[in-house]
Amino acid sequence: MTVKNTRIGYLPDEVPSLGRLLLYALQQVIVMFPATITVALITGFQVSTTIFASGLATLCFILITKGRIPLYYGSSFSYLSAVSAMALAEGSQEQIASWQATGILPAELISKAQFGIMMSGFVSIAAGIIAKRSGVDKIEKFLPASITGSVSMVIGLTLAGSAMSDFVGIGNAVNGMIVEKGSTQAAMWLMIGLITFLSTCLYARYLKGLLSQLPLLLGVLSGCAAALIIHLVFGINFFRSVPPEALAASSFRLGNGNIFALPAFTLPKFSWNALAGIMPIAIATIPESTAHMYQLDIYVNDLAKEKKAKRYDLIPLLGDNLVGDGLCDMISGFVGGPAGTNYGENISTMAITRVFSVRVLGVASIIAMIISCFTPLIRIIYGIPLAVIGGIEVYCFGAIAAQGIAILIDKGVSMFDSKNIAVIALICIVGLGGQYTFGGTIPLFNIGVPCVACAAISGIILNLLLTISDKKIN
Repeated sequence: MTVKNTRIGYLPDEVPSLGRLLLYALQQVIVMFPATITVALITGFQVSTTIFASGLATLCFILITKGRIPLYYGSSFSYLSAVSAMALAEGSQEQIASWQATGILPAELISKAQFGIMMSGFVSIAAGIIAKRSGVDKIEKFLPASITGSVSMVIGLTLAGSAMSDFVGIGNAVNGMIVEKGSTQAAMWLMIGLITFLSTCLYARYLKGLLSQLPLLLGVLSGCAAALIIHLVFGINFFRSVPPEALAASSFRLGNGNIFALPAFTLPKFSWNALAGIMPIAIATIPESTAHMYQLDIYVNDLAKEKKAKRYDLIPLLGDNLVGDGLCDMISGFVGGPAGTNYGENISTMAITRVFSVRVLGVASIIAMIISCFTPLIRIIYGIPLAVIGGIEVYCFGAIAAQGIAILIDKGVSMFDSKNIAVIALICIVGLGGQYTFGGTIPLFNIGVPCVACAAISGIILNLLLTISDKKIN
């Protein structure tokens, strides 16, 4: 049905007029865009494929959940270190060199990562089935906050080295130039990174309304503006050219592909390293996805109460949400996109605009898929200076670690409980120790296991051992 009274807002099963529908949908795309493309740029996944996978997965999520849950699916930062560790473990010297030179993972490594991403979907699906049959409490007993919070912290902190490397720039190459310590290029690189980071922080802290949901996008624009000024004044060009691999890998090009080109689709390829390293990371996204459902339930029913409409019971759909999340990981992974999760940015935007229409999100997903085929936009995205990405990485990776601390605080994890201390200690030491001692991949049983995955599995096993005699888990 089409609702004429738009003064208050739109509930999940309500539909705005066509003009408003398109504007609201475009707004949702803009909100998800910065984080989603940042994940692609950092991991080396094809940007166009990542955007397309985000839209496709969102559309499938709506169908899977029968249009009852207004959520948008986007790329998750939680998998960054696992994907990078897998690529380093599986890749040859030539493949790693190509990745570093072009910023794009070779297709074979993307295919192996796809396999791990698809398998990670089974973890969320299993959690969803448990939630549907036994309740969310069972998940929290198997994956308590002491594990999920600690894993989130480790994910963010193991990426600190990568963030600082891109942020400072020394040793990096840009347009055939190696940035050396003490050089003018190094000083300008750091200045761009600082402007990007500080502006993002200021935007997130002080902007209000819809703009407050776009700190990453505005931060990137500020960093690019600084890079442009430096280029005009000092003649130093930090903007990157589009790697030939980005367009050459396209599934279909209209003419020479300068205007329209389909994303590069690849098929999954079996890999033990991807299975062991990427699949367990899903446990870190389960509490985030669950928290988003509780948040969404409050917003939607507050509007329903104001409009004197029926109550929307979203909490009982937690299991469906997790199953949908897992299936979307499998869908995204199958076409060559990163693993993802439902986006808090889009939830906040819905809360601000009071537009919770599932139809809006459906149209947004279609717009995202169309945008992914628009070559000029993809060229602009690839041109973003690495210094700008470094500034965003410092903010985002630190935020992931902070989110882990927030989970521990929000769930009231006692730091005086011997079991909690033991589990948190093991996860932190294995995760961070593995990063700094073995470069992110711990050699176990002739398999290079990413340190984050090893930390997560170790924490789960220890927690089970320490709770065998605890009657509360029965």
